[in-house]
Amino acid sequence: MDNQDTKCSGQAVALAFLGGAVAGVVAGLLFAPKSGEEARRALKGYARRAEEEAVEKAKEGRATLDQTIGSGKHFIAEKTADVEAAVKAGRETMNEKMDKCCS
Repeated sequence: MDNQDTKCSGQAVALAFLGGAVAGVVAGLLFAPKSGEEARRALKGYARRAEEEAVEKAKEGRATLDQTIGSGKHFIAEKTADVEAAVKAGRETMNEKMDKCCS
């Protein structure tokens, strides 16, 4: 067999860690010495909190994405203006040289 190096990305490791943590919490809730009603209530509360946190993180991600897009648009507008100014200066210089040459 080949001796291949297998590498895991940081995201894969973090996802595996979070998956294990969730599985551990669920197992702990299911096997805890609580009545079925208490366990279900606790599990619903955990799911609700997890949903609220996920929604909040999604909102934060969206705000960051919007800010990044705005910065990118501003950067492109600046560079477009720079290029247009350079092209205009080049045309003017070329026209001056052509006037000198042909006059």
